[in-house]
Amino acid sequence: MEEISFKEIFSILRRRLWLIILLLILFMLASGLVSYYVIDKKYEASTTLMIVTTDEIEYNEILLNQKLASIYSELIKTRAVANKVIENLKLRISYEQYKSKVKVNFVEDAGLIRIQVSDKNPKLAADIANEIALVFIEDVKRVMRVENIQVIDEAQVPTKPVSPKPVLNISIAGILGFMIGVFISFLKEYLDNTIKSYEDVEKYLELQVLGAIPKFKV
Repeated sequence: MEEISFKEIFSILRRRLWLIILLLILFMLASGLVSYYVIDKKYEASTTLMIVTTDEIEYNEILLNQKLASIYSELIKTRAVANKVIENLKLRISYEQYKSKVKVNFVEDAGLIRIQVSDKNPKLAADIANEIALVFIEDVKRVMRVENIQVIDEAQVPTKPVSPKPVLNISIAGILGFMIGVFISFLKEYLDNTIKSYEDVEKYLELQVLGAIPKFKV
């Protein structure tokens, strides 16, 4: 396999530097335009629920706060809760669209459930998150006949979008453009079998160069 020296690598990169810079700029420009003007901004609002111990429920080794929070997290995602939220807020979305907007996480060993809602409308995201909490608490009271959930942090209307992230996208696009530029530069060099210098004559033809005509401006 033919070896290539660092000198030759730098020489190739220097000759193709214009191509690398051009691709880097084009990728960054395209990413910026898409991030700022094409991709819809999404806002995220969250509310936090806490499971509290009451006299109406007996805890044993199985029904620890962690386990109960896990169960409640799944109940929040049910169609029954979703349909009530959609109906109460008069949303024109399907259950699948609702599910794509809502994320439910629980904090282990803390008995906390965090409901996160993302939407293009920041106020609607906060309204959905708060309505989910209210509907779910009422369902737990009705179905399980216990009142062991409290809202400890209501969702607020977000002021900054969580996506897209233009700076991150542009940075990644710049790195990608640079890497593609370098790859194309070496690929073009590999496919180019022309003799460009006296070093190429000595290297590939194994002939000694006796003289060279320098370039000069007329």
